[in-house]
Amino acid sequence: MNSEAINAIIAKHSALKASKAKLEAMEPGSYVVHRSWGFGQIKEYDESDQKLVIDFKGKKSHRMDPVFCVTSLDVLPARHILARKETEPAKIKELIEDDPVQLVIDTLSAYPNKAASAIELEIVLSQVVGEEKFKRWFSNVKKQLIKDPRVGVPVKKTDCYVVRDEPVSAESEIMEEFANTRSARRRISLAEDLLAASIKEEAKQSLAQVLGGITEAVRDSNQLDPAERLYGAFVRDELAKILGHDISSVNPNQSELIKEVRGLSAIAEKIPVHFQSRFLDLVKETHPLEWREIVFALLKTSQGKFTTECINFLMENGQADELAAALKRWKTEQNLRAPVLLWVIKNRHSKKFAKLLNELITPRLLGAIFFAIDYEALQSAGTRRIPLAEALSDDADLISDLLATADTETARDLGNSLLLNQGFEELTKKSLLARFIKLFPSLQTLVSGEAEAKDEQFLVSRESYERKRVEYEDIVSRRIPDNSKAIAAAREHGDLRENSEFKMAKQDQSVLMAQKAQLERDLARARITDFTDATTDQVSVGTVVDLRDVANGKAVRYSLLGAWDSDPDNHRIAYKTPLGQALLGKKIGEHVRLKIGGAHQEFQIAGITRFVDAQKG
Repeated sequence: MNSEAINAIIAKHSALKASKAKLEAMEPGSYVVHRSWGFGQIKEYDESDQKLVIDFKGKKSHRMDPVFCVTSLDVLPARHILARKETEPAKIKELIEDDPVQLVIDTLSAYPNKAASAIELEIVLSQVVGEEKFKRWFSNVKKQLIKDPRVGVPVKKTDCYVVRDEPVSAESEIMEEFANTRSARRRISLAEDLLAASIKEEAKQSLAQVLGGITEAVRDSNQLDPAERLYGAFVRDELAKILGHDISSVNPNQSELIKEVRGLSAIAEKIPVHFQSRFLDLVKETHPLEWREIVFALLKTSQGKFTTECINFLMENGQADELAAALKRWKTEQNLRAPVLLWVIKNRHSKKFAKLLNELITPRLLGAIFFAIDYEALQSAGTRRIPLAEALSDDADLISDLLATADTETARDLGNSLLLNQGFEELTKKSLLARFIKLFPSLQTLVSGEAEAKDEQFLVSRESYERKRVEYEDIVSRRIPDNSKAIAAAREHGDLRENSEFKMAKQDQSVLMAQKAQLERDLARARITDFTDATTDQVSVGTVVDLRDVANGKAVRYSLLGAWDSDPDNHRIAYKTPLGQALLGKKIGEHVRLKIGGAHQEFQIAGITRFVDAQKG
């Protein structure tokens, strides 16, 4: 906008006089952030209708009244990081990858007093870095910021990040705050930050004061719960080692704080992730005779990363067989909790854990998963996410892996459990049930609600029924178990998604399951007949039909038998074939057009006899 346009707006809206500088900044090329539309760029000012034309992401040439923009839109200075992302993309990309601390400093420098709250900073940087990678990226950057003397890092999320006028070492800042706080928890946290910092030799002189404060907090504070006191003792001892102090006589020592077995599970739930491995070592040292039982008990109620730590600890200490037996027993007893189940399914293709988990990947494990999800849904309030349910939904191969050795009835029972489960939304249930139906087509009735009994039945001879039944038994008792062994053997090599042997075994599994499901459906619909009900009044199932070719007078004879009795070489045809359907119901003397050998021919029904009588003759 030029000065005339701005003066005209102010003349019409006198209250905007104080906002003249902001209106002047609304010039073409300027980058802006709108309260609702987000980041954009002013393209022009249309004098004819007195509107700014702004390009927002996903909304080009959006026309806005400058009067309303004064309160709803911020014009960014040229040095603002979002503007620089557009004008200097290569430089910003370089900062993101190679110098993230400088990127943070540049971002803060555009704010008044070079300071911004943690929330403000994260909102802007997430747009610069990208939503998908921001969380992990900023987690690493924060560790660098703590050590950088140029930036003041807030203790609380509501406090500000600030670019310092004079650089202050991280150690000096931590020690100053340590001296100014009496909170035992905060002192432990600050001492932990000191351990993470690269402590210079001259700073060690002040560590004695910090060590004394931590020792006092661990010994005397009534603010700390058992987990915080134990971790505080660990931090205290690490500081003492740096100073070369003897910790053998310091009270309370770490072993004393975990001597009571009863409280170990509660402690394990609260200790920091990076302390979990040390905690398990400490349990073994403190309880040399009963550590195995303790760690198994901790595993049973473990969560998150601690589950992995417990399993690794047991395997590294020669308990692999005992661990496999325990997991199998807990599965049978329905005592496998959601975090352990989540670990099992995420590691089922791991080479390291193949022997441990092979026997667990069964239909019964899927039942345990449904039980755990249902239990967690009942225990949780509102719409809290259930990680195990999300994992089951996201892992496209999990259900087929777990149902590899299931029969139809087992799959049906599990499908019903899914439909009754309170941990899934209805749409998710249908999506998961579709995976069941892909393996067992007969389970379609769980969705449609139609009973299999309503399916059309068909007639078969006893001999053909027995052949189908033998085929089914061979698939169930030999071919599927052999295939399951082949899959298990392939799993021992680890994650085999790129391995042709594993892929072939999985493809064979799909074919076998489809064949099994189809045979089950067919055998359920089949009705055995001995053809003694056939009559000679008209062509029916179990009759022998004599035909005469109208064109040349040649005779041909067909036996019309059951749905699985086709034997063209012996002129036996199934009544379900097109030829069989064309003959059904015809009487002696009637004509019928048939396609035989690729050509259409007209025949007359010359005679009808019963198949059972023809066999006797």
